[in-house]
Amino acid sequence: MLKVRNLTKEFKDNIAVNNISFTLEKGHIVGLLGPNGAGKSTTIKTIVGLLRKTSGEITIAGNPNTSNEAKRKFSYVPEVPELYDMLTPREHLQFIAYAYNVHNWEERADNLLERYDLGDKQDKLVKELSKGMKQKVSICCGLLPDPELYLFDEPMIGLDPKAIRETKLLFKQLSEQGKTIFVSTHLLDSIENLCNRVMVMKNGNIIVDGDIETLRAMIRDSEGASLEDLFLEVTKDE
Repeated sequence: MLKVRNLTKEFKDNIAVNNISFTLEKGHIVGLLGPNGAGKSTTIKTIVGLLRKTSGEITIAGNPNTSNEAKRKFSYVPEVPELYDMLTPREHLQFIAYAYNVHNWEERADNLLERYDLGDKQDKLVKELSKGMKQKVSICCGLLPDPELYLFDEPMIGLDPKAIRETKLLFKQLSEQGKTIFVSTHLLDSIENLCNRVMVMKNGNIIVDGDIETLRAMIRDSEGASLEDLFLEVTKDE
């Protein structure tokens, strides 16, 4: 579904992403982990085309990532919601439905708004909503087109416990439908039991790529260690 080959992204004298390669398969939930400044958000923004890669190749379902064919295949939910202050949540979903040519979108929109407790807020202007509610609207917009690939950058930040639970449940349901989910997060406990695979970045490089048992095998006396414990161990400075 997603192939990244020898991807490098430089900002002047800083190499934010350093010649990384990976492939994501259909139906997998893959967590992208790393400390601040590791290159996680840059990687995702380059995949979706918000940043221009310095070198390398990115394809989505066999199409170049910036092509219209690729854009029809994925949704992106940014860390900070990018919404229109003077539109309501329902108007945002209507806009997305028209942009992606989603047929019979109203019922799907109703279900998403209800699932994220936005039913009574759907006709309020976004500027009147809290940060957490804006994040819910952003997630609903990403879910509405029902694409094959979902790219989430810190989706759980600002969400209440019920919304976090619903998002995790949605991830499982989407995976069962054969959808691919690539999620960057600092909230390791929120994805520990979800991911088929975790990738850990540090200083622009992928330093670990595998399931949690792969991480445990790399570290002595790690039997029973949590994902947080393993993450802190592999990213610590020697």
